[in-house]
Amino acid sequence: MVASKTISITVLLVICTAALYFIIPSPSFWTGPPVINEPSHMQSQASFTPQILLSAPRRSSAIPDLSGKLAAYTVSTYSFETHQKTSEIKVIDIASGLSFLITNEKTASEPNWLGGPAELLWLREGEKGSTVLVVGSVEKVGQTHVAGTVPASISNIRVRLLETGQIAVASSAKSWPNGTLYNAEQEPKKLSTARLYDSTMVRHWDEYVTPQKNAIWYGKLEKSNGRWRLGPLTNALKDTRLESPIPTFGGKDHFDLSSTGLLFVAKDPSLNPAFNTKGNLYFVPIEDFSEKPSSEPRIFETEALQGAASSPAFSPDGKSAVFLQMENNGYESDRNRVVHVPDVSGLQASTLTQLVDIQQGQAEWDLSPSSVAFSSDGSMLLLVVEDKGNDILFKIDLTLSSTKTPRHPRALTGPGAVSDVQPLKVGSNELFISSTSAIDNSIYTIVDPARPAEARMVSSNSRSGVSFGLSSEQMSEIWFQGAGDYQVHALVMKPSDFSDNKKYPLAYMIHGGPQSAWTNSWSTRWNPAVFAEQGYVVICPNPTGSTGYGQAFVDGITGSWGGLPYEDLVKGFDYIKEQMPYVDTDKAVALGASYGGYMMNWFQGHPLGRAFRALVCHDGVFSMANQISSDEQYFPNHDLGGPYWKSRETWEKWNPARFTGNWSTPMLVIHNELDYRLPISEGLAMFNVLQERGIDSRFLTFSDENHWVLKEENSLVWHTVVLNWINKYVGLPPYEAQLASGIDMTTG
Repeated sequence: MVASKTISITVLLVICTAALYFIIPSPSFWTGPPVINEPSHMQSQASFTPQILLSAPRRSSAIPDLSGKLAAYTVSTYSFETHQKTSEIKVIDIASGLSFLITNEKTASEPNWLGGPAELLWLREGEKGSTVLVVGSVEKVGQTHVAGTVPASISNIRVRLLETGQIAVASSAKSWPNGTLYNAEQEPKKLSTARLYDSTMVRHWDEYVTPQKNAIWYGKLEKSNGRWRLGPLTNALKDTRLESPIPTFGGKDHFDLSSTGLLFVAKDPSLNPAFNTKGNLYFVPIEDFSEKPSSEPRIFETEALQGAASSPAFSPDGKSAVFLQMENNGYESDRNRVVHVPDVSGLQASTLTQLVDIQQGQAEWDLSPSSVAFSSDGSMLLLVVEDKGNDILFKIDLTLSSTKTPRHPRALTGPGAVSDVQPLKVGSNELFISSTSAIDNSIYTIVDPARPAEARMVSSNSRSGVSFGLSSEQMSEIWFQGAGDYQVHALVMKPSDFSDNKKYPLAYMIHGGPQSAWTNSWSTRWNPAVFAEQGYVVICPNPTGSTGYGQAFVDGITGSWGGLPYEDLVKGFDYIKEQMPYVDTDKAVALGASYGGYMMNWFQGHPLGRAFRALVCHDGVFSMANQISSDEQYFPNHDLGGPYWKSRETWEKWNPARFTGNWSTPMLVIHNELDYRLPISEGLAMFNVLQERGIDSRFLTFSDENHWVLKEENSLVWHTVVLNWINKYVGLPPYEAQLASGIDMTTG
């Protein structure tokens, strides 16, 4: 059920928890970056509302040029006045923090620096489903030329300088079963809507599975007479039965490009993807990027690791590689190990080495990296790792003489959530880091691994929260005794006008996953600050099963969905009641999505549910048996001890539907029609039970949304309905009139 996080840098599995703040003194969880005077797209706001959240400019990660003086990024902004979205490609001067516009073409995206001085390549939607590759210059803004047009939709473009005037290009695009480019807009019209399947999976996330598969396409850009031209593209996966990037969330983090060829991960084609997570690393040697590859993809695999694979990355010279792989097939939340391939041209699987890995149970550092990459000189590995509510960047020294010597990871960043890491410039190990925090939706920082405490902020999109009316003073953390011999961590967000002399209603927010966690990061879906600014103290606990606290804590939820996590949450509520006098637990609401929605239903059937005035269940689990209709069957099979017919007792033990006779708390149910992870029948069943039992309840659905609500207008409606629902029960004023938000009310 976990939706994978994709982070552009690639990370490895390492060792020593004590090393977390080995270089940087352990800071307070919520400590934010210093406020600096820097230009912002936004004006300071008196109160942080859903409109502000959803209309705030959204910056992408930034990519520095070869000199380390400029960095390119995209900005998208939605207007609730015009009901339109604008998109821009901008370049920031790293020294001054000032940005300037390159293009505001509506469909321009994915800027990449080319080899020449201040030249950028980006993508633009073309006619009839095509993609145009545009080249522009920072020195002559507005003067562009078309390098080529691809007769299909492509994305996730990577470029690599081969020599002066020659650049290798790779991107992803759908292909027909025969290996040719697929263009949805030019697909022949079908006379029937029938779909026929001989094997699962039938649906994945929010779409039906089709014969067209993701593939990686490569080619060459060549410069002649001052203009770049794109040569023909080649499908590197043709006739292999492989698919990369891996659906649904795979992107650039599933392949890498060097002058020696392509590196990518793909699921094992001999196994059904609905029941298996096993992936492999593949290398495609390419001598000439304008020609077909000289051989089929070479597979690298090790018997010790049979789980999911991700984050492949070449060394700077293209001769070696690293990637991440889990140990167990079928367990999507297993611990990622870092695997080193000393020589990608070799064919022996025995050359694979698990770096800094100690047998589980004896590991000094038991966290799971989400990405791994080499430093610009190849002397270090750079890892992004979730640790106690933060996504931290670590480094591991590769210059040690023996691979058996313990390589202790050392933290390079403090609180916050690193989303991307790039070399600042050629010939330097300085890093350009893109990140977010709970009060800032985009931060650019420069870090020298040799002196991480001297990190320099380049730009904060919201002036460290000031533009949102938020500050780091609103944020804190608590630890409380869990159901066993362990402490449970929770994040706290207070209103910006908080006073110790007042009492505030509680919003108890339960995360999804379940193997996930609340972190010090930005979100446009479940943003604690939006709820805090309504007048709540928001508490976001990370109970058993949460990530970032060691693999044993993650594994603790297996076979115990309504057990240890529920007991942790009960103890957390008791701690709040006894130790936080400014929280009015007599005016408490609880909200959750996905597994958090499951927990809302579990609350309903158990004593803790009576502690809340109202509940909000978004795309949650009602009947455990109905998870058989979900897409990724390996997930319930692992967490519940096997398929339903083999482990029925466990499936039924944690089934919320068994306890509907106890339901009595008012509940808002939200479930979307394109949610194929947890089909809409789950939400309809909840609502039917609530209505038949005479419990105050509402049902909200979106016909064009999946497990998440992503479209701005829909999201504004979502926030309006949710806030009005919970505010009503705790005595806070309504957020906004529902009809003013264009909600189609059907009373039945």
